[in-house]
Amino acid sequence: MTNGFLRIAAAAPRVTVADVENNVNNIIEMANRLDAEGVDIAVMPELAVTAYTCADLFHNSTLLRGAEKGIERLQEWSIIHDMHLIVGTPLVKDGAVYNCAAILRDGQVDYVAKTYIPNYNEFYERRWFAPLPADPAVADRLGIGQRCFACKGAMIGVEICEDLWTPIPPSSRLSMEGAEVIFNLSASDDLIGKYQYLLSLIRQQSARCLAAYAYAGAGRGESTTDLVFAGKAIIAENGTLLAANDRWNPDDNYVIQDVDIEALRRDRLHATTFTDCARRSNLLPATDSHPERLVVIGKKDVELDYRLRRTVNPHPFVPSSADHLDERCTEIVNIQTVGLARRLEAIHCKTLTVGISGGLDSTLALLVAARTFDRLGLDRRGIIGVTMPGFGTTGRTYQNALSLMRHLGVNIREIPIADAVNQHFKDIGHDPAIHDVTYENSQARERTQILMDIANQTGGIVLGTGDLSELALGWATYNGDHMSMYGVNAGVPKTLVSYLVRWFMTRATNDDERHTLADILDTPISPELTPADEHGNIAQKTEDLVGPYELHDFFLYYTLRYGFTPRRIYYLALQAFKDAWEPQTILKWLRIFIRRFFQQQFKRSCLPDGPKVGSVCLSPRGDWRMPSDASAALWLKDLEDL
Repeated sequence: MTNGFLRIAAAAPRVTVADVENNVNNIIEMANRLDAEGVDIAVMPELAVTAYTCADLFHNSTLLRGAEKGIERLQEWSIIHDMHLIVGTPLVKDGAVYNCAAILRDGQVDYVAKTYIPNYNEFYERRWFAPLPADPAVADRLGIGQRCFACKGAMIGVEICEDLWTPIPPSSRLSMEGAEVIFNLSASDDLIGKYQYLLSLIRQQSARCLAAYAYAGAGRGESTTDLVFAGKAIIAENGTLLAANDRWNPDDNYVIQDVDIEALRRDRLHATTFTDCARRSNLLPATDSHPERLVVIGKKDVELDYRLRRTVNPHPFVPSSADHLDERCTEIVNIQTVGLARRLEAIHCKTLTVGISGGLDSTLALLVAARTFDRLGLDRRGIIGVTMPGFGTTGRTYQNALSLMRHLGVNIREIPIADAVNQHFKDIGHDPAIHDVTYENSQARERTQILMDIANQTGGIVLGTGDLSELALGWATYNGDHMSMYGVNAGVPKTLVSYLVRWFMTRATNDDERHTLADILDTPISPELTPADEHGNIAQKTEDLVGPYELHDFFLYYTLRYGFTPRRIYYLALQAFKDAWEPQTILKWLRIFIRRFFQQQFKRSCLPDGPKVGSVCLSPRGDWRMPSDASAALWLKDLEDL
């Protein structure tokens, strides 16, 4: 295991029915290839040593003795190779034949027998094989019992084919005993619709077990007398399908993936019901029984040049598939709409006030507000959109704000703030030529005061526009844009806001509205609190000041979702952004993210209500509770010497 990742493989080498020597040659050839790829543990199909379709030959002593010798050859191979190997073989014990997985590591071989033997399929396996004895003591005496194994710094468990299809698969128990990766040796035949069901089954079981799941299915060379077996190689992790081969392509016979053991361990720590379930079932391992299960959280020996055999999504909040993106945007907008609708219903409110700047966040908030009023059957004129030009407002954002409000049919109010803010500067003795934090925050608080007072005038509430990324960085004026009566974007990160606005754009009712939304999407992100440049363009660009939001959202996701160390987040970022950002740039903004995330907690401790839309949220009432005076020293120290 390297950097908390375990490199595993599922493979389906070609077999010849009953030709053990040839099959073992093919297994060794495949194993050599996988070992050269740096694989830690590889799994091959059920009864791969003999082939699955040997039928009555499984009770022939020649085949059974040949299988024994085949395992001896593989055992010798494992002495001189670093990779651990799991293959299927028949095994005779106490006068019965068992369908077993042989776990080969460093010259040692352990066996696990198939727990559930089907009697309904065309091969009627119970004709040849005995199931794993129900009495664990008997199974252990025979040396074929279900248990966890320490391999390459992780704990693994094994089940065989039918075991997965039962109401309570052995992997459920094995995971609660500590198995972090489940390997399934299978020989499931192919029928119409069965493959998709199998993929769903594997994904679901990996999610229930909070584990990685590697599946190797027999295929190439198996008898096709009555059935067809397409060699399947599948790897999933905690509900996500990581890799699957083209099962009908004879040349595509294995998959390799780096599964994230550290992420799985964190999820098991965080999901307290997982441990509760294990305790109720009396399945928790003794704390000192698995010395190899070293927790890697906090380790500093991250190999920064180690290339992962998996894709690290640079935008973890945004689905990579266009189909999933549309589905995700629909879901998020519905969550925002229902959340706001319920708040308005609960307080019997038919008006709301929202500040419209011509930027992305306020645009999304206004679009959601309009959708909410439509849902409630309310007149959109009850939405009071207020544009408040100030010292840094450009003609582009000003016109876009007005255009958007007109297209949506809301009540438009324009209230310039320059005179009021200048009066405030006089009152407090501030020189307006000094464009410092006082200069900027006075504008933000003036705008919030206007919105609050209009809401009082109209018997409504102020709709907040700030997003999740701004909350993480503290990029909000305390008691300014930081405050509202309901923060509809509170659970939406900046990298997702643009996708949501684009989703609305594709559903716009006329070309002018689409053009306005397109221009808003193309506008640089800015609070526009300092004057424009000599050409009237935005001079104050947020990402120049606090850093690229795509990096900060990446840091935020892995900090909150998995609790990874900064060093490991940096390593993942190197993989994700290798073609986009230089390592030193990533490191610079990661340090800034950590400092700001800790320093700005006081703003998050008193956030307005707002709907959670994803697995990462910063609500102080449920998702993120951190002392406002917590120190970032330990996290910053983790990045030393990089």
